[in-house]
Amino acid sequence: MVDVIYELGINHNGNLKIAKKMIDVAHAAGCRYVKLQKRNIELVYSKEELNQPRESPWGTTTREQKAGLEFDLEEYWQIDEYCKDKLEWFASPWDVDSVQFLRRFGMPYIKVPSALITNFEFLDACKESGFPIIISTGMSTPYMVDSAVAQIGKENIACIMHCTSTYPTEPAEVNAKCIHVLKDNYPWAKIGFSNHYPGLTAMEGAVFYGAEMLEFHGTLDRTMYGSDQAASIEPRGVFELMERIYIIEQMIGNGFKGIFEREMPILAKLRR
Repeated sequence: MVDVIYELGINHNGNLKIAKKMIDVAHAAGCRYVKLQKRNIELVYSKEELNQPRESPWGTTTREQKAGLEFDLEEYWQIDEYCKDKLEWFASPWDVDSVQFLRRFGMPYIKVPSALITNFEFLDACKESGFPIIISTGMSTPYMVDSAVAQIGKENIACIMHCTSTYPTEPAEVNAKCIHVLKDNYPWAKIGFSNHYPGLTAMEGAVFYGAEMLEFHGTLDRTMYGSDQAASIEPRGVFELMERIYIIEQMIGNGFKGIFEREMPILAKLRR
């Protein structure tokens, strides 16, 4: 079955209770993983950007908004404990310091965000972390993907994800055929799809195209505060997605063209 990643991202709004409810949805629906994002805001953003005025539930500056979205170490340990006996979790770090932060935990993967695919210092830190690496390829050319793969080393790569970094993605931007291109270019790797298209259609298509790993942003309510909410899937949609994936995987079959047993009486009746 396709490995499904429910991304909490920043849709938990820095609220541990909301994060736990999202984990519960992912677990109940049958997702295999949940994923978070980890940032040291002092490294990811400039002081000028952090000091810009910005209204949010946490204050009136970008610094207060970005800080409000982050979990601290104690909260990460609580998430780690909460996921036990439910499902596995991992994260996308956005800076070298956050890679080191995440090394405390027994995660199955670490994920390179699309924005950092050309940052070789960051890629080296991910490689040295010892975690199997998932690469997201939004905002990237084939040369950029090749360069990232060469820098990390294919022996360290668990999956390469086709992705378009628009939120939400327009239909013409999904470009699902890239899944086949990535399969041809990297036959030794799992190829996945990271979704930012609203609704389920793009993910259904990705499964038909052979995606082996599927990632989407989840939310409890798309009207909640946050820039990622509009491109996210609500709980009812998560359950529906998992049901559809199960059906699609049966539909794909094994590719052998033969006669099904249930076709035999129809063949006997209609074949001339």
